[in-house]
Amino acid sequence: QVQLVESGGGLVQAGGSLRLSCAASGRTFSSYAMGWFRQAPGKERDFVTAISSNGGSTYYADSVKGRFTISRDNAKNTVYLQMNSLKPEDTAVYYCAKNRAPFGVLSRIPRDYDYWGQGTQVTVSS
Repeated sequence: QVQLVESGGGLVQAGGSLRLSCAASGRTFSSYAMGWFRQAPGKERDFVTAISSNGGSTYYADSVKGRFTISRDNAKNTVYLQMNSLKPEDTAVYYCAKNRAPFGVLSRIPRDYDYWGQGTQVTVSS
């Protein structure tokens, strides 16, 4: 079973930056697209960004485009989310997830992801 472990969350002031990491177990990490989602209390899980298996393609929600950057290091089985110019509305639990289709197209649909991390809390104060 694939295990995903997020880290790097915390409390930051508006305008600040954080970098989240997602460390994956398994031998086939490089075969799968990965995504980041977030969920605020009382709200649905929202797509944030996704990256192709080789890191060549990325896809961002409009709300974070230009501020967030997804990247991956397949040699380290790790995907990253660099978050800049953070806003209070970015406050949420952030989850990384593995797309269930090897070499699949980028997706914003949670159903297309079959393994999820435990989440890491990001809190942005004003």
